[in-house]
Amino acid sequence: MSSRESSLHVVLVHPEIPGNTGNVGRTCLAAGAELHLVEPLGFSLDDNAVRRAGLDYWPSVDPTVWPDWSELESRLPELGEPFFFSVRGETGYWEPRYPRNAVLIFGGESDGLEPKIRSRYHDRLLRIPVRDDAVRSLNLSCAVALALYEVRRQLTDSGP
Repeated sequence: MSSRESSLHVVLVHPEIPGNTGNVGRTCLAAGAELHLVEPLGFSLDDNAVRRAGLDYWPSVDPTVWPDWSELESRLPELGEPFFFSVRGETGYWEPRYPRNAVLIFGGESDGLEPKIRSRYHDRLLRIPVRDDAVRSLNLSCAVALALYEVRRQLTDSGP
């Protein structure tokens, strides 16, 4: 299945590090999810670091790039049910029952999701717990992989 036929979407809002975005793109391709990037980006998609992290798979990732959050937000109902990931979330990422048409939304590496997004969707904030208070959060590409494969696990366990 190509990512364009997917009902599973990963959104990076204002990603900053090209290597993370390349890794996320490769993970999306492997899991059958479509990648969406919300501008401004902290790099050019032509950056060698994006391509290096995405390996020779990057051309197949073919992310959808949105000019801003409001544009993507207006189209969320068409994409699926949104789930927002934040260190400020109170619900564990394994707790929801994810539908086939899930949209997993992550903020940039430095600041995470913008306060206005967290406030508007406070009841949909999920967290990936860390046990050591000295660790503020996980690397973005690791967080996406955990969440994406939890959704895939649930969908596989629930049958075809």
